[in-house]
Amino acid sequence: MAKIVTFGEIMLRLQPDGYYRFFQNDVMQATFGGGEANVAVSLANYGEESVFVTKLPTHAIGQAAVNSLRYFGVDTSKIVRGGERVGIYFLEKGASQRGSLCIYDRAHSAIAEATENDFDWEKIFCGADWFHFTGITPALGKNVADICLKACRIAQKMGLKVSCDLNFRSKLWTRAQAKEVMTQLCKHVNVCILNEEDAKDIFGIVASDTDITGGRLNHAGYEHVAYQLVEKFGFEKVAITLRSSISANDNDWAAMLCDGTECCFSKNYRLRIVDRVGGGDSFGGALIYALTQNMPTCKAVEFAVAASALKHSIEGDYNRISVEEAERLVNGDGSGRVQR
Repeated sequence: MAKIVTFGEIMLRLQPDGYYRFFQNDVMQATFGGGEANVAVSLANYGEESVFVTKLPTHAIGQAAVNSLRYFGVDTSKIVRGGERVGIYFLEKGASQRGSLCIYDRAHSAIAEATENDFDWEKIFCGADWFHFTGITPALGKNVADICLKACRIAQKMGLKVSCDLNFRSKLWTRAQAKEVMTQLCKHVNVCILNEEDAKDIFGIVASDTDITGGRLNHAGYEHVAYQLVEKFGFEKVAITLRSSISANDNDWAAMLCDGTECCFSKNYRLRIVDRVGGGDSFGGALIYALTQNMPTCKAVEFAVAASALKHSIEGDYNRISVEEAERLVNGDGSGRVQR
């Protein structure tokens, strides 16, 4: 069993029922989620020792966020308590040709106002094997970027593997800001995870002969992207998720994993989407699990894509599937037949 530490923000998620637009009725569903928290839940479901680190207020909403993680067996003992706010995001699920809409209300959240002194990383990383964060977390502010950098340096010094999902969010920072900060952080990263657009948005590295909105993804172009990233940062592995959006409900979903010498592309899944938020995080969590299990490159990417394909059928940020369910899909059982 590996011990994986993730660090980031967990937010309150508010969304209308079903495919209703905002305030089409007077009901909002309340759940929790966030990039690194979603990864932590996936890893706990796979039987790993999963630790989530953040800062949350001591009030009832902050405690509810903690409890949502405890439900899945995530270790919340390293969460720092303090601050005034839990970040919020509002989600309106898209359908057909109407895309989903996400609105953030996370300014001045507890984690966004955290300081380096809040976290004793040597203590947090004691006995750990892996550290994971995303590009969303340093985008919350310079103070949080500094916390991430300190965590990465200490994790590297203590011999942990470090993974980062680049996760560029234009609503949080500019491309120039992202490039400056992520260039420093990526020097300490072993495994880099990104989607079709992240390398272009952050580092200006473009996959040739590719049209994401038109559904044309060129394998050779993404191999070139991966090798450029390996050359630039010395990554041990680069994983790129490949999504072709046919509509808000129907996507093609696959990924590539490159280990510096070999690039493996997974099979492609045609998804009918129930909820796509957290899909990339579920890929990251499953990939970390596969790599801690020493799966070969091609098997690791197949497992991660299958697990994340299944997440698209589940409401909420968290991926509520088991290793066995992911492996069943890897082995070809994607019929959706009733299991009796």
